[in-house]
Amino acid sequence: MSSKTKIVVLHLKELIYTGIFAVLGILFIILLIIMFLPKNKDNDSNIVQPANSYMPGVYTTSLVLNDNIVDIEVTVDESNINNIRIVNLDEAVATMYPLIEPAFEDLVTQICENQSLNGITYSDDNKYTSMVLLDAIKASLQKAEAAAAANSSEKQ
Repeated sequence: MSSKTKIVVLHLKELIYTGIFAVLGILFIILLIIMFLPKNKDNDSNIVQPANSYMPGVYTTSLVLNDNIVDIEVTVDESNINNIRIVNLDEAVATMYPLIEPAFEDLVTQICENQSLNGITYSDDNKYTSMVLLDAIKASLQKAEAAAAANSSEKQ
């Protein structure tokens, strides 16, 4: 038997490059698969989220702006936010804070459509005004939820 010895020379630099390109190729394929797989949005939309339960009524929260009191009034029924409006908005306050009315209208539109405070967006131009208004609306809705919780605990 004649065995011929074969010598294979592997350059370490070439092995490292090949390994790196193989890993990058695998990551690229995984990324393409993740990006182009269809997502089941139908299943997500069929999930019924529990509705907030409110005590029907009108709930107000006061904001103090330049020593003037502005009330945020939220009207709810058992499971819906029906209306949100500004009460006692003085002309001086509207002049001092010109973004309060457009920011408020934008928030009200989003909240009434979503029936929730989740996912509310606002522009960077009126970020702080929107945050103050959103906090007041949130406080009013918490009053409605607390009243509903107190009412349900009384029934038990």
